[in-house]
Formats: sequence, C-alpha cells, structure tokens
Amino acid sequence: MANLEMNKLFAAPLLAGVVFMGAGFLGELIVHPKKLATPAIAVQGAAAPTTAAAAPAAPALAPIAPLLAAANADNGRALAGRLCASCHTLNEGGRNGVGPNLWNIVNKGHAQVAGFNYSAANRALADKPWDFEALNAFIAAPATAMPGTRMAFAGVNNPAQRADLILFLRSLSASPAALP
Repeated sequence: MANLEMNKLFAAPLLAGVVFMGAGFLGELIVHPKKLATPAIAVQGAAAPTTAAAAPAAPALAPIAPLLAAANADNGRALAGRLCASCHTLNEGGRNGVGPNLWNIVNKGHAQVAGFNYSAANRALADKPWDFEALNAFIAAPATAMPGTRMAFAGVNNPAQRADLILFLRSLSASPAALP
C-alpha cells in the first residue's frame, strides 16, 4: 500500500507539469500574440528603442610598463600559486599539465613549449613573442586577447595584480628579461 502512495506523490507534480504545458500550447493556438513594429506609446524625450543594441567596446588596457616598476614578485608568486598552478607548472624542466610549463615564458615565442598541443590560435602567433604587453593583454582576458584559445580562464581585472604576476613570470628564468 505504501508503494502506491509514493507513486501518487511522484505522479502528481508530473501530471501538473503536463497539464500546464498543454494549457500553454492551447493558449498559443487560441490567442495569436503579435509584437508591435513600433511602440504603442511614445514618451517625449526618450530615445526610440533600437532593434539591436550595439556591443560596448572593450576598454583598452593601460600599458603595463609603468606598473612593473612598483610590482611585487612575491605577490605574483602567491597569485600564480592560486590562479595558475592548477593548470601550469612553474619550474625549470617541469612537465606540461592542462597548460604548458611557464618557465622562461617572458619574451619567448608563442606555442614554443615542446610536447604541448597548442590551439590553432596560439600556433598562429608562433612568430610573436610573449612580451610584457602581450602577457598583460592575455592575462587580462585570454579569450579576448587570443580568440580561439583553449584556455578557460576569465582573466585578472586588477592591473596591479597583473603587473605582480608578470614580474613573477619574468623571474622564472636563469636570465630574466630586461624590464621595459
């Protein structure tokens, strides 16, 4: 008897959903809603609605060079441990993970770590170096800086944190790149 009661408890919401869905379909068959081509009421001083809103332009990034002078590599190390280390290794000769090893990345060409399967977007930039500005743009918003990248990271919005992270990445080298 208890099993029958449980069946009723599960069937009641399912039946209600089917009834409401059917009522919606029936309502659309009976009443044919039409969208107006122009607003029925015009408010003076208000702009007319547009059919397609223009996408806001992406704000241009400020140059990172001035921020590097005040950056802190220790803060960058902490950020890298929190944001990067789950996908990248940061030591010399480290293995590739989900992302390539980042040792000696500053001023190295894109898609240069041996044995890593880069996206086509990254391979297309193989002749360009990861200079300070390229790193700044990529760390800020990878998908915007390199459309088609496989890196699923939203980015770092704070310019000071990006400078700290870039200064730390610069330190990951036997002979760090000169600051701009």
